[in-house]
Parts: sequence; C-alpha cells; structure tokens
Amino acid sequence: MKRGSFWSWLWVAIGGLYFFLPLLSTFDFSLRAKKGILTFVAYENIFKDPQFWSTIRFSLVIALFTVFFSILLVVPTVYWIRLRLPQLRMLVEFISMLSYVIPAIVLVFGLIRVFSGSPFYLTNSYFGTYVLLVAAYVVLTLPFSFRAIDTGMSAIDVRSLTEAAQSLGAGWGTILFRVIFPNLKVAILSSVFLTLATVIGEYTMASFIIGLKSFGPYMSLVGQNKTYESSSITIISFLMTWALMMVIQLFNRTKANNGTHSGGR
Repeated sequence: MKRGSFWSWLWVAIGGLYFFLPLLSTFDFSLRAKKGILTFVAYENIFKDPQFWSTIRFSLVIALFTVFFSILLVVPTVYWIRLRLPQLRMLVEFISMLSYVIPAIVLVFGLIRVFSGSPFYLTNSYFGTYVLLVAAYVVLTLPFSFRAIDTGMSAIDVRSLTEAAQSLGAGWGTILFRVIFPNLKVAILSSVFLTLATVIGEYTMASFIIGLKSFGPYMSLVGQNKTYESSSITIISFLMTWALMMVIQLFNRTKANNGTHSGGR
C-alpha cells in the first residue's frame, strides 16, 4: 500500500508540474514588462483597454444566447429519446459529435456560403451575423452540451417521473419545465460552463463571422502585437475559466448539502 501510495503521489506531482509550470512561466513573463523589476503594467494596460471590456461583454452575451438555445434544443431532445425513442440515441449522439469531425474553418465557410445568399442574407446585417454566430456556436458546443445533459438524464428515472406527473394531470410543458429541468440542474450547469468556456475564447468562427468584436479575435490581435500583454491576457482568460469552475463546484456542494439536510428531516 505504501508503494502504491508513493507512485500515486508521484504521478499526481508530475501531472501538476506539467500543468502548472507553463502557467507559472507565462505569469512570470507577464510581470517583466519593465526591465529589472516585477510589475503588473501589462495587466493594467489590458484592463485600461476599452476593447478588452467591449469584447468580453460581447462574447458573454453571445455565450448566454448560445447557452439558452443549446439547452432549449438539447434537453427536450434527450428527454424524448430517453422516454420514447431509445433506439435513436446512438444516431443522435453521432450527429452531435460531428463538430469534432468537421474542422471549424470548414464549418464557418460553409455557413457563410449558405447563409449569405438567397433566401437568408444573414451576413448583410449585424443582427443576421449575430444570429449566424449563435447558431454556429450551438452546433460547435453540441458535443459538450449533449454529453452533459445525457449523463444527467441517465441518472434520473425519466419514465417514472413522467408517469407520476401525468397521473397528476400535468401536460408535456409542465413535465418538461417543472419536473425534468429541476432534476437536471447540475447537468445543465455543467453544460453551461463548458459552453461558456468554449464560446468566450473561440477564434475561428468569430474572426470570420463577426471580426474583432469578439474576445477570441481580440486575444489573437493582442498576441500578435503586444509581447507582455499577450501573456497577461492568457492568465486573465485562464482565471476566468477557473472562476466559472469554482462557481459550478460551489453550486454542486450547496445542492448536495441541501439534499442531505432534506433527507435528514
């Protein structure tokens, strides 16, 4: 047992070094904007840049719309497959994974070619490009949202919940939004985090559809033109991602504690 424990901790330490050393090096480099001293000038320059805040706001808004439509699409689909069409689960899962197979650059050029002409003309207006970008992100994040929702759905007895709700006179809308959704809070939150983390830093689709209004292309522009600021914005984006993860963990812990107290009563 001691030997197993030693090797376990050794591999954990190696994994930790592999993960954290590049981050520490990047953070150290971001503090050397002035020769001979450690300073947060690079971070100050990023935070003083109005384009940083505008791109963050834009990407967050696009990400929230993506989350909304993604959940609205995936949850009813997975629910109906689990309830009535289990034989189609593998097919739908395969379709949801296609964005892994098709490169983003191919997908975005296909979207622009199809939706820039008759009868859609989505690329002829700002609103149209926003709609196209949200739709593209819904497709791009399908592997994450489908997997998270499907895993959460497998942990509950969908058929029994549906039959119990129907016996009380509930319609399909009531069953979906007042029975199924509350039982998928953790799965939905995991899907939300994965979608936000993907959308906020995405570059390829945003650069071709919307340009520098999005945070991903802005990060690329900073990386091409500013040395120390590029490292600082990398650390900032990493901290934003981890902040989202901490929110999910806090929510999960709160939910587990509430469930324990309810069970005790």
